[in-house]
Amino acid sequence: MQQILVVEDETVIRTALRRLLERSSYEVSEAGSVQQAEAEFSFGDFDLIISDLRLPGAPGTDLIKKAGDVPVLIMTSYASLRSAVDSMRMGAVDYIAKPFDHADMLSAVERIIADHPTARAEQQKESQRKALDAGNGAGIVGKCPAMLDLFEHIGRFAPTESTVLVLGETGTGKELVARSVHQRSSRAEKTLISVNCAAIPDTLIESELFGYEKGAFTGANTSRMGLIEAADGGTLFLDEIGELPMEAQARLLRFIQEGEIRRIGSVHSRKVNVRLICATHRNLQQLSAEGQFRQDLYYRINVLRLSLPPLRERGKDILHLAEKMVESQSHKLGRQGMQLAPKAIQAITTYQWPGNVRELEHAIERAVVLTSGTEIDNESLGIDLELVNINRIRGQDGIAATPMQRTSTASEPQEDLSLEDYFQRFVLEHQDSMSETELAQKLGVSRKCLWERRQRFGIPRSKGGGTTRRRKTANEG
Repeated sequence: MQQILVVEDETVIRTALRRLLERSSYEVSEAGSVQQAEAEFSFGDFDLIISDLRLPGAPGTDLIKKAGDVPVLIMTSYASLRSAVDSMRMGAVDYIAKPFDHADMLSAVERIIADHPTARAEQQKESQRKALDAGNGAGIVGKCPAMLDLFEHIGRFAPTESTVLVLGETGTGKELVARSVHQRSSRAEKTLISVNCAAIPDTLIESELFGYEKGAFTGANTSRMGLIEAADGGTLFLDEIGELPMEAQARLLRFIQEGEIRRIGSVHSRKVNVRLICATHRNLQQLSAEGQFRQDLYYRINVLRLSLPPLRERGKDILHLAEKMVESQSHKLGRQGMQLAPKAIQAITTYQWPGNVRELEHAIERAVVLTSGTEIDNESLGIDLELVNINRIRGQDGIAATPMQRTSTASEPQEDLSLEDYFQRFVLEHQDSMSETELAQKLGVSRKCLWERRQRFGIPRSKGGGTTRRRKTANEG
């Protein structure tokens, strides 16, 4: 994320500019003067400095030399050619007059950062490249900030011998993360043994993990090596470790502490050299507090922690993943050239995906099979786009209904509203108490889109609406 320093003595302007930039995914720091900026920040940590020309103590142009290679954008209320020329002569990268248009400011910021890469930006790009390599090596797709952080941590954790705990909701790809850690470790040429603790019956889990000797119990006709012993020299991945029975947890704890195991029915212990990676979708700390998970085991496995974000929080990654999956599935079925229709794209990017990447993968596979042409629509994905949009506009956290789920919600009067009906009702009911900007934000559209829909539906703007009323109230207060 790009770092921007705003130096402005007017608190209102500074706050408004910070909010504008933060909404565009920039990280913003603030100062009220050149002296404060110099005392509190290292200019080399920023990709851009935006400063007012006239500041208390020293002019904003003093920052130009102090900032070194970091570009400085000068703002001024004195929109004269001389101010602009003087600022540019002193080394300012650009100049913008106040009051400025928000779009013009964002355009200038984006252009300046793109045209003037700082040393910090180059280091960040290199770090991101390495992080992407770490993820792509194991087939993990993602470019959102949370995934880049994950990849960076994988790169740091993999070369160590420390135990790793992978946290994330079901279907987020915890096994892929474990595989990535293994592949980038010094054990990459050795075995990776994956065990789903929730899939093995409680009565068998100990014998599966630790093995047994001949005659240890009824039916033990031969000795058998356990999965931990099979992973000797390599990596053991215990998925859903929160489901492990308490008895098995005690035996696992000894393996972690001493690096040795004892087969069931044996009196001798065996030394093993195994890197342990665990994963769970449950809150182990809470489980240990409730006595359902050994606290000492929790502390032993919670050494290095990796957290996977749910799919709904991964922004543009969702569409990128979906397109990759369409390409892969269509290739498997020998149906090249398949693509997502606009409605399918809208459905994919607005649906909540409670089953995460696994649910998306299954939806894409089903859609590719059901689609007879080359364009996949939202109905083939099993997503009711109208209900998704209405739920989103209302700010509900309910999951979008599939066609089968619709029957249970159709009886509710509010759900029978079309998106267009809901839009018109919402605007008419709230335009007297909200500004156009607030209306657009609540509806999840741009102000231009709001204006266009007003024209289409014939809804005139309210005279003396929300903005005027709030200003009056503010002045009275």
